[in-house]
Amino acid sequence: MTPAIKAPLLPNQEPSSSSSSSENEKHGSFAGAIFNVSTSIVGAGIMSIPAAFKVLGVIPSLSIILIIAWLSNVSAGFLMKSTVAGDATTYAGVMKESFGKPGSVAVQIITMVVTFGSMVIFSIIIGDVLSGNEKGGVIHLGLLQGWFGSHWWNTRFFSLLFIFVFLFLPLVLCRRVDRLALSSAISFLLALLFVIISSVLAIVALVQGITKSPRLFPDLNNGGQSFFNLFTASPVIVTAFTFHFNLHPVGFELKDPLQVLSATRVSVILCATIYSATGLFCYLLFGDSTMTDVLMNFDESSGSSIGSLLNDVVRASYAIHLMLVFPLLNFSLRANLDELLFPLKISLVNDNKRFFGLTFPLLISCFLAAIAIPDIWYFFQFLGSTSTVSIAFIFPAAIVLRNVNGISTLREKIVASVMLVLAVATSIIAISTNIYSFAETEEA
Repeated sequence: MTPAIKAPLLPNQEPSSSSSSSENEKHGSFAGAIFNVSTSIVGAGIMSIPAAFKVLGVIPSLSIILIIAWLSNVSAGFLMKSTVAGDATTYAGVMKESFGKPGSVAVQIITMVVTFGSMVIFSIIIGDVLSGNEKGGVIHLGLLQGWFGSHWWNTRFFSLLFIFVFLFLPLVLCRRVDRLALSSAISFLLALLFVIISSVLAIVALVQGITKSPRLFPDLNNGGQSFFNLFTASPVIVTAFTFHFNLHPVGFELKDPLQVLSATRVSVILCATIYSATGLFCYLLFGDSTMTDVLMNFDESSGSSIGSLLNDVVRASYAIHLMLVFPLLNFSLRANLDELLFPLKISLVNDNKRFFGLTFPLLISCFLAAIAIPDIWYFFQFLGSTSTVSIAFIFPAAIVLRNVNGISTLREKIVASVMLVLAVATSIIAISTNIYSFAETEEA
C-alpha cells in the first residue's frame, strides 16, 4: 500500500478572498502531467539525435534509445517510490534523507547546471533560427533575414531580447507547473509536426530513389578512435531522456503524486518513438552530411528538394517549440536555487519578494550567456556524460541501494547496481573521449 504523502508541494493558504477555489483547481490534470513530462524530455536534444545516428549507425542508435528510455522510466519509479516512503516532496529532499546535506546540495547544483545550461542552449538555437549564425566560414541566414533582409532590429541581440521580454518573462512568472500544461501541449505538437515533415520528406526521397545510404552499424575501420567515438554520441541520447528534475514538481501537483509514473510511461513511449523517427528519417535524408544540429541541414534548401516554405515551417515550428519548453526548465532551476539558498523559508509561491528576486536575475543571466556562447555540440557531449547521467541514473540508483526506508526489493537493488555501474563506466569513458577529441581539435 502506498504510504501517505505528508507534505504537499504547495501548502494550503490562509483563508482569503482568493482562496475559494475548488478542489479541481488545486490539483493538476493527468493530461497536463503527460504534456509537461513529454515537453521536459523533448527539448533541444531531438536536433542532435540524427548526428548520433550518423556516428552509431541505425541499429545501435535505435537500441540505445530503447534502453535509455526503459532505464529512465525505471529510475523515475525509483525516485517516486523512495519519495512517498519518506517525508520529502522534492528530488533534493529525497537525496537529503539518503545522504544528508551533501546529497541534497549535490543534486541541487547539478540540476541547476543542467537546467540553466539547457536554457542557454535553447536560447542559442532560437537565436540561430531567427537571426542566423556563421559556422566553418559558412553563413546561415536566419528566418528574419530571409524574410526582411538584414537590419539592426533582427540581429541576434535584439531578436532574443524581444523573445525574452515578451514571451519568456510572462511564462516564467507562472507559479504552478500545471499552468504551463497548455504551452507544453503546443510545444509537443510542434515537435511532432517536425517529425511528420521529416518523415514525409524522407519517404518521398525514398520513393524517388534519392535518399542517402545509411549505415546500419558504426564504421570502425580506423581503429580505436571510432570505437570510442561511440561513447561521445551515446550521452547525447542520455541528455535527450533527462526529465527527472521536473518529476516532483509535476507529481506533487497531482491529486496522487504516484500518478506521475503513469504519465511518465506514456511520455517516455511517445518521446522514444519521436526520437527514433527523427533520427532515422533525417539520417536517410542527409546521410553523412548530417550536422550536429540538423536544423542546419534544413537551412541548405537551395541544394536540396526542400522548398523554402517547408524549410521555414520546419525551422520556425521548432524554434517556437523550444520557446515553450524554456519555462519548464526555468521552473525547476528557480525551485532548486530557492531550496538551496532558503531551505527554511515559506513556499516560494507565497513570497513575492523571493519569487521575483530569483526570477529576474536568472532570466537576465540566461540572456547574456546565450549572446556570449556560440556552439552547442561540445556542451551536449559534456552535459550528457556528466550532469544528466547523474540526475537520471546515478542518484536514483544510489538512493535505491542506500535504502534508508527499507523498501527496496532484491530485484530493484540488482537493477540499480547494473544501472549505476553502466552509468559510471559510460560517463568516465565519454568524458575521457571528449577531452581527447577536444585536444586533437585544438592541435589541428
